[in-house]
Amino acid sequence: MKADSNIKIVAAISLLLIFLSISISLINFSVSLNAKQKELKTRSLPLSVDNISTEIQRNIVQPNLISSIMAHDTFVQHWLLHDEDDTTKIKNYLETIQKKYGMFLTFLVSEDTLRYYSQKGFVEKLNPDKPDNKWYFRFKNEKANHEINLDDNDKFGNSMIMFINHKITGADGRLLGATGIGMRVSYIDDILKRFRTQYQFSVFFINKTGKVILRERGINKLKDIADIPNLEHIKNQIFSKSKKVLEYSSKGQRFLLNTQYIPELDAYLIVQAKLDDFTKQVRRTFYLNLSISLVITLIVTLFVLAIIRRYNSKLEFFAHNDPVTKLKNRRSFNQYFDSLLPQYQKHNHHALSLIFFDVDDFKKINDELGHQVGDNVLARIGQILLSDFGDSNLIARWGGEEFIVALNDTPLNEANAIAEKLRSKIELDSILNELGGNPITVSIGVTTCKKSDTQDTIFHRLDDAMYAAKKGGKNKVVSD
Repeated sequence: MKADSNIKIVAAISLLLIFLSISISLINFSVSLNAKQKELKTRSLPLSVDNISTEIQRNIVQPNLISSIMAHDTFVQHWLLHDEDDTTKIKNYLETIQKKYGMFLTFLVSEDTLRYYSQKGFVEKLNPDKPDNKWYFRFKNEKANHEINLDDNDKFGNSMIMFINHKITGADGRLLGATGIGMRVSYIDDILKRFRTQYQFSVFFINKTGKVILRERGINKLKDIADIPNLEHIKNQIFSKSKKVLEYSSKGQRFLLNTQYIPELDAYLIVQAKLDDFTKQVRRTFYLNLSISLVITLIVTLFVLAIIRRYNSKLEFFAHNDPVTKLKNRRSFNQYFDSLLPQYQKHNHHALSLIFFDVDDFKKINDELGHQVGDNVLARIGQILLSDFGDSNLIARWGGEEFIVALNDTPLNEANAIAEKLRSKIELDSILNELGGNPITVSIGVTTCKKSDTQDTIFHRLDDAMYAAKKGGKNKVVSD
């Protein structure tokens, strides 16, 4: 019953601790998850979009300024009006600009002749029917004086080139042509790679139709946002001139999209984040915390079990033993003697004798020397008994200053001799003499069990014998 009770207590404590551990871990996980998602939506994604946009704009400022200077250069205007036949001049001019600023391409188009020049000289005459030439005829009819285009034409080895085009106008406002620069945008690919490797963001650019016009090469294979499943319900929100943070699910995964229109490119910057990539660490932390909590729970459970066992062991000990002398108590001795007596009564050839004694003048010791000295006296007598008789099951403190010893296979005459030896040993014990200041003596009663005896008759005889020893002057052995 006691073991079952212990198990129930420990099980209840363990279940409570496990419940608390899981509950606290789940609460922390939920809070961390929500905080991470909020941080993604309100900080990480918008900040990434701003950083990319700022970096692109910073890389566009100088090339745009160069194109503007070229368009307003009086040398260029004069050459278009008066010296177009001298192609060497414009070739040298474009080559100087290209080398000085490290551009991939510098070009000029004459409105009068539709001739296209680069740093290498004359290239071709533009034709509105040729797909590669349509950009100029579209651009010259637009109100804007400049534009930025992205092109991955196979003429440039399928490299993404950014063209910054500026119109050239004369003093009278007449269109003379267009000029500008072309630059490789590999730096953008580096930006996209950095945001993927460092922040787990997928970054790409789309035009107004949803076609992907710029992405990390070799990694992102997306060609059109229409290829992304389950994006239809937010597709219209993507094409907004204001910043948006959108959310959608695809193939069992949740995604966040941050969009921003980049007017310099006339394109939309898309920063995509898969939530699982960012909640992965939160989940790892959850599992780690849960594991640690369960391990701690196990340790606490084992610790509690050890404490309960130790406590029960102490309870068990004090239920059967005297705390002062460490001998069995009266209750324990009676239980043992109840089982022992019938065995001896059944076998007449075996004798069972008992010694019962009382410390003489013990009240005086307590009153004059204090209860601590009295306890020390009792403890020392307990040590002597254990030393002489060995089997602690046969020795007990009966109560107060009274002790009892059961002697197996010992007839009365031998029991008397043993009792006398015990009396003498106690009287002569140096430790007891030092504690009491004088010899400490005991009055002993001895008896042997008879076939007709009960516990009551035996203990009555013992008690009478012990009191007879006291009346006879104490420090004596009397048998009955």
